[in-house]
Formats: sequence, structure tokens, C-alpha cells
Amino acid sequence: MNAYFQALVERAPWAAELIGLAGLLLGAFLADVIARRVVLSLVRTAAAHSRGRWDDALVEHRVFDRLAHLAPAAVIYSGAPLLNALPDSGAAIVQRIALAAMTIIAVRTFEAFLDAVNAIYMQTPDARRRPIRGYLQVIALVAWLFAAILVVAILLDRSPLAFLTGLSALSAVLLIVFKDTLLSLVASVQLTSNDMIRVGDWIEVPQQNADGEVTEILLHTVKVRNWDLTTTTIPTYALVSSGFRNWRTMSESGSRRIRRSLMLDMTTVRHLADEEVEAFSRWELLQDYMTRKRDELEAFNRSRAAAGHLVAEQRRLTNIGTFRAYVQAYLAFRDDIRHDLTMLVRLLEPGPDGVPLQIYCFTATSAWLDYERIQSDIFDHLLAIADAFDLRVYQRPSGADLRSLTIPGKG
Repeated sequence: MNAYFQALVERAPWAAELIGLAGLLLGAFLADVIARRVVLSLVRTAAAHSRGRWDDALVEHRVFDRLAHLAPAAVIYSGAPLLNALPDSGAAIVQRIALAAMTIIAVRTFEAFLDAVNAIYMQTPDARRRPIRGYLQVIALVAWLFAAILVVAILLDRSPLAFLTGLSALSAVLLIVFKDTLLSLVASVQLTSNDMIRVGDWIEVPQQNADGEVTEILLHTVKVRNWDLTTTTIPTYALVSSGFRNWRTMSESGSRRIRRSLMLDMTTVRHLADEEVEAFSRWELLQDYMTRKRDELEAFNRSRAAAGHLVAEQRRLTNIGTFRAYVQAYLAFRDDIRHDLTMLVRLLEPGPDGVPLQIYCFTATSAWLDYERIQSDIFDHLLAIADAFDLRVYQRPSGADLRSLTIPGKG
């Protein structure tokens, strides 16, 4: 066999070169098959039967899959000098290309390893409060930067130090190229170190039309899933520069504020008649108020009468004041309203749409559906019972109101 191969080399050197090249490629192919089919299968089986979390994370993020690509590259790098078909300079070029490929494979493997680190960290209690995804992206970016320098140095057969010293002259250009990255890095550090935002927070960013839940915090962007199921991607530094509203403290408190006004027609505001005072005094929610207020007004009016003041200056109960006291007692009666927080019913400045009766209180839950149900129940009741106080809720005239009017002499 050796004699036959020797004779082949002497008669057809190009055939021997092709055989050697085919043997090298076949060796690389076999190394890839063994690494991916055999070694990876054993690694996955071992990870599936182990109780640790790290091996599962490494397998899930394909760290070993990327690492397996080193096998064929290493075979080509080792076998290139053995090819008689290639001159020394050609073998060196093949080795440099293989070494550059191994460098890129190593960086891609390291990047997958960082993803596995983030996956393990996301299972810890501090993950939502202090995400590290942005920092890991910075590490990966630096790794790719050094890998690019190393690959260029390998392909040009130069020392990487020469490129590193040359980068100092390009620092100004690099600052411009990586301006957004540097701004995002600083903003990411500020957001996480000051605990300004977490995954799962409800935030509002009016400048970006974002109103929803934070789903991911990356180096350059923060992803927000809006309540209409759209996704808004916000530059990280925009959150620090323009500001945003975070509803986390509301969610953590287990309560949510109600601040809504009921517009009352000012023309329906009047004093209560004596029989109405007696009738409201029998209402369970108004008994204490009516008793206390009648005693207060009677004492005041007696003092004014004794001083010789006019009857018109006497104080009397009004329907809007009694209604305000009823709303206050009604809120205090409800179990789904927080009684340890501010609970206020007040009249705001009258305007063209009537006099606003504002309800300011906090629900005993922060769940959106329950909050809206409680708020709707309150105003359903108030809209229906306002008529019992002879108060009319203001509503701007509509076309139907105008059509219902009759013109004198033509109706």
C-alpha cells in the first residue's frame, strides 16, 4: 500500500494532494459528528439525570452545542501543517483562519454562557429587583470587541497589542460610535442601583406612549407590554432623561386611589324643609350626622336670635351638604374601602358644568378588575340616589333635549 501511494505521489502529485485535503476534511467532519452526536448526547443525558440547575441552564442555552464547533476547527488547525499539498505559507494561512474561527466560536460560547448565568439569576428572589441582563450584555460587548481585535490580529499575523495601542488614537471615534451604548450603560446602572424599575412593574411613559408592564430590561432598551397588548421598546437612557411613573408602590400597598367627581346642577341646590330633615334623620347612615348638625345649628341660631340678628342670617341644612355627609358615611360603611387612608368627600369650585362633588378615597385592593368594579358600584349608587336629595346630576344638553323643547305659539 505504501509503495502504491509512493508511486501515486511520483506519477500524479496533484492526486496525492487531493487525497490529503480530502482526508483533512473527512477528519474535521468526523470530529464534528463525534462531538455533536456522541459527546453532546452524553452531556444532555447526564444533565437530565442530575439535580443541579447549572447543567440544565447550560444545555438549554446551547453552550455545549456551540462549544462542539471547536472540534472540527481544531482538527483543521492541527492537520494543516501535515498537508504536502500546501506550502508552508498556505498551511499558515489555513491555521490562521482556523484559529480565527476558534476565537469566534469561543466568544459565541461565552455569550451563551452569560445567557445561562442570567437564566440562573432570574430564579433568585433579587432578580426582579436588580436585573443583571444589562451588565451581562456589556460584558458580552466587550468580549466581542476584544475578539474582533484578536481575529484581525490573527488574520494579519500581527500582535494584538499593536491594535490596542492604536485604539487610543481612535478613542474619540469610538465614543461617538458607542455613544448610545455608554448612555444606556450609565442609565442601566442608575435604574438598577436606585431600584427605579423592575421586571413586572407597571410604568407610564407618556413621551413614548407606553403604559403597561415591564417585560424585559436590556442594556439598550426596556420592553413594555402595554395594556392593549402592544409592545413599546424604550431606550434605557430615555427613562432617566425624560422620567416616568412607576405604579409599583401602589401595587405593594394593596390599595388604589379613587379620585372622581360627580357634577351636580347648581340650580337644584336648596335648603331642606323641616319634614325632609325629619325624613333624613331616620336614615341609618345619616342619623348621627343629622342629630349632631341639628343640635349645632339650633345652638347657633339661638345665639344669633338673642343678639337680634335677622332670621335670614340663620343657618339651615342644605340638600347638597346632607348628600355630601351621606356619601362620606356610605364610603365609611363599605368594607372594600380603606379606612386607614385618606377618605374625603368635598365640593370643588363651581364651573360651567355645575358644582363638582369629588370622592377621594382608596380601595382595599390594587387589582385592576376589582378596583374598577368597586369604583363603578360607588358611582352607580350615587347617581341613582342623588334624586332622593332632590339633586340633579348635570349633563350638557343633547340634540334630543333640544328637540324636546317646544317653541311658544308653534308647539
